Amino acid sequence: MKRSDRPKRAALITGASRGVGAATAQLLAERGFDIGAGYRNKERRALRVCSDLARLGARGVPLQADLTSAADVDRMFRTYDSAFDSLDLLVLNASGGLEQHHDSQYPLRVNRDAQLAVLEAAAGRMQPGGRILYVTSHLAHDYGRTPMPPAYEPVARAKRAGEDALRERIPDLQHRGLRLFVISGGLIADTVTSRLLEYQLKGITAAHLAAAGELLTIGAFAEAIASCADLEAESGHTVYAGAREYGPAAEILGIPDPRAASRKGTATT
Repeated sequence: MKRSDRPKRAALITGASRGVGAATAQLLAERGFDIGAGYRNKERRALRVCSDLARLGARGVPLQADLTSAADVDRMFRTYDSAFDSLDLLVLNASGGLEQHHDSQYPLRVNRDAQLAVLEAAAGRMQPGGRILYVTSHLAHDYGRTPMPPAYEPVARAKRAGEDALRERIPDLQHRGLRLFVISGGLIADTVTSRLLEYQLKGITAAHLAAAGELLTIGAFAEAIASCADLEAESGHTVYAGAREYGPAAEILGIPDPRAASRKGTATT
């Protein structure tokens, strides 16, 4: 079947107003999806993304929500339901926790609890064959097994907890005919996360570049995510994008390697 002959599909992408989420929206639009573009407070950017989608022949509907608010999540899905007839793909891209103005439990609320809340609301709306894509970082996916910048530790721990919680839902998702894929990426050039990391740990970008030889780009990571819309693999499969080894960069910055501590018999967390 030609792409133009496929029935129109619809996707909801959280964190779609900029960066990886916005680039993923465009790539999915090129694959025949209409897009519910989730955002927290960047309305102007979300509207711009939706305008770009219209130029690609896709419908884009901005969906405002603070994903840590149950009322906001409910409103987001009611808005989605009024705009689209189906939910074929859910992209869990939004995350947080590096911001300075939140309490210590915020990373878990946004990276674990909110992801589960969105999944539960979406799963009941999806038909067999639907996909859920969880977007994470290598530092989070490999939490406890790779050197960790201290400033990122709460976020990595929370995102790993979120991934684990989502994976626990795989049997129920399979019963519904749905599949979960995890897409893990390396340090990405010129994103909010990389800039916050660089602010809190000067030199991490240059160190990773020196160790890995290149940084993952927004476009390359978005391509890895969008390609999973039609991926044929078992539920729980992980797709990796970008350099995964942080050891050399950590050595440059003097960050302890938990694997070395483990080899010495020291417990790691």
